Amino acid sequence: MTADKCRFVPMTESDLDWVTAQEACLHASPWTRQNFVDSLDSDYFCPLMYEGALPVAYAVVFMVLDEAHLLNLSVVRGEQGRGLGRRLLEFLMDKIRHDGCLWFFLEVRPSNTRALALYQRTGFVEIGRRASYYPSPDGREDAIVMRCGL
Repeated sequence: MTADKCRFVPMTESDLDWVTAQEACLHASPWTRQNFVDSLDSDYFCPLMYEGALPVAYAVVFMVLDEAHLLNLSVVRGEQGRGLGRRLLEFLMDKIRHDGCLWFFLEVRPSNTRALALYQRTGFVEIGRRASYYPSPDGREDAIVMRCGL
């Protein structure tokens, strides 16, 4: 199956065992279950991406007025490198554009070169840095702040 055959469904609390297990596998500083509960309770846009019957990715987006902020975009480890992250990002951009957003913002670790390249390929540009934003094995790591016009 290819990224073109994906479907998107809203994340629910019943999905959180799977989502938090993926977080633990994917991130050195994973979101907690409560982070996802809070996002769902706050009506953030939280889609799961499926290929067939299997979930392969998820995202969390906060929207306010004409801006959206990507808080989390994750593709399960065994499915990375197949274009699924790009497909999910394109889906998010279409959705928030349809909902009236003009700008899309995110933060990314400079060490996350694959994500950084994806964001640059889809039109995000660096607009600043947040010093010591992320925890890292060596202490703290900056965040590159990026923006994309929709």
